[in-house]
Amino acid sequence: MTSTQTPQAPPSTSTQTIRIRARLRSVSPVTYAAVALVTIFALVAIFAPLLAPYDPLAQDPAHRFTPPFTESHLFGTDQYGRDILSRLIFGARVELVTALAATGIAAVVGTAIGLIAGYAQGATRSVMMRSMDVLLTFPPLILALFAVTLYGQSMGTLILALALLFVPGFARVAYGQTLSVRSLEYVEAARLYGAKTPVILAGVILPNVAAPLLVRFSLTIAAAILLESGLSYLGLGIVPPEPSWGSMVAEGQRYMSTAPFVLLVPAITVVVSILAFSLLGDGIREWLDPRSRRNAK
Repeated sequence: MTSTQTPQAPPSTSTQTIRIRARLRSVSPVTYAAVALVTIFALVAIFAPLLAPYDPLAQDPAHRFTPPFTESHLFGTDQYGRDILSRLIFGARVELVTALAATGIAAVVGTAIGLIAGYAQGATRSVMMRSMDVLLTFPPLILALFAVTLYGQSMGTLILALALLFVPGFARVAYGQTLSVRSLEYVEAARLYGAKTPVILAGVILPNVAAPLLVRFSLTIAAAILLESGLSYLGLGIVPPEPSWGSMVAEGQRYMSTAPFVLLVPAITVVVSILAFSLLGDGIREWLDPRSRRNAK
C-alpha cells in the first residue's frame, strides 16, 4: 500500500502580508531616515534645473556674502554673489552622476573579476586576484591624483579614476562569496546538467551572492562622493566654475573668519550625503541578514 503525501499549500496572501509588515517593523528608524535623505538627494539632482532659484554660474558682485535665510537667497551668496543654494542643487547632480557612474563601472568590472576568479582554478585565479591586490597597495587619493594629473581634469577622467579605485573592493567581495557557494548542491546540479560557465556565473552564482554586493554598492557611492569632493577641494576634480561641493568648500575656506556660511553650508551637505549612503548600506545589510529574516517570520 502506497502512502501519499498531501502537497503543502503555498503561504496565503495574508500570511505574506504579515511577514512583510514584520520585516518592515524590524527596519530601524535610522534606515528610513537614510532612505528619505537618499531619495531627496536623487530627486534634487534629477530636477536641478526646476528646483534651483538662480543660475548657479550667474555672478552678482553687488550682493556678495549675503547672509543665509534672507528673502532672496535662502543659503546666502558666495564671494562672487552666486546663489549658494543653486550651486548646491546643481552640485548634487555632478556628485550623483560621478558617484553612480564610477560605482556602476566598478561594480560590473569588479564583480565579473571576482566571479571568474572564485569559480576558476589555477593561474587564472592567481593572476586576477594578485592584480587586485596590487591596486589595493596604492593609497586611493594618490592613485586618483595620478590619474587626473596624467589625463587632465574632466568628469570622464574622474569617473574612470574612481572606478579603477573601487574595482578591487567589488572583486574581493564577489570572490569571497563565490568561493563559499561554488561547491554547493545547486551549483553542482547546474554543472551536471551541462550549463555553460557564463550561465552558471550569471544565472546561478550571481543571484546568490548579490546581497553583500548591494551593500558594497551603497557604501561605495558614499566613498565616491567623499573622494570626488576631496579631489575638487584640491583643484583636481570638476573644472570650475562648474559647481562641485568640494570646490565650494575650498573657496569658502578663505572666508571662514568673515563669512563662515560659505564654507559650512557645502561642508554640511557633503557630510549629510555621505552619512545617508553609509546608513543606507547598513540598513540594506540588516534587511538582507538571514538572522533578521528568521526573526521576522
